[in-house]
Amino acid sequence: MLQTYAASPFDQFDAWMAEAEKTEINDPNAMIVATATPDGKPSLRTVLLKNVDARGFVFYTNKTSRKGAELAENPHTSLLFYWKSVHRQVRIEGVIEHVTDAEADAYYASRPRISRLGAWASLQSQDLADRSVLENRLAEMEAKYPTEDIPRPPHWSGYRVLPARFEFWQDMPFRLHDRTIYQRDAAGVWTQSKIFP
Repeated sequence: MLQTYAASPFDQFDAWMAEAEKTEINDPNAMIVATATPDGKPSLRTVLLKNVDARGFVFYTNKTSRKGAELAENPHTSLLFYWKSVHRQVRIEGVIEHVTDAEADAYYASRPRISRLGAWASLQSQDLADRSVLENRLAEMEAKYPTEDIPRPPHWSGYRVLPARFEFWQDMPFRLHDRTIYQRDAAGVWTQSKIFP
């Protein structure tokens, strides 16, 4: 039986996320982030959603990583949440903006100590000759920052995806799935429609 969808795609997302959190074994906040190289080659990876509100969807990373470099060149991105346990997925298209320094600082401070040191030690997306190189860099950071007072690296921050389009996909029998689209118009109003499966 088809459900009624909320007027706001953010309210609909919150409802689906709440259901997924009850049934997904690991990381219901895992999402695929799509970027593209300057010549249009796509690139995908899984990251963790750390915050969502009426402005958008927030994740954190090393800005010098491959995804950071690609987002610096092309701020358009897509997100995909897939919750196998409830037979649903949500696709989101939009552009990114950087979170504020205060937001990045607050989230960074909430991370475990080793994760904060790892943000300094890892040269994310660069070639790694041997695992021992990373371990040695981590040991150097542990010696440099022996207390809990570990500043946030300047190259580590967050992105907020500002959605322009959502697609809510619900599995249905015989592959006659339900697909509900939310599109934001020029005035910022969300309109809702259906598309064929």
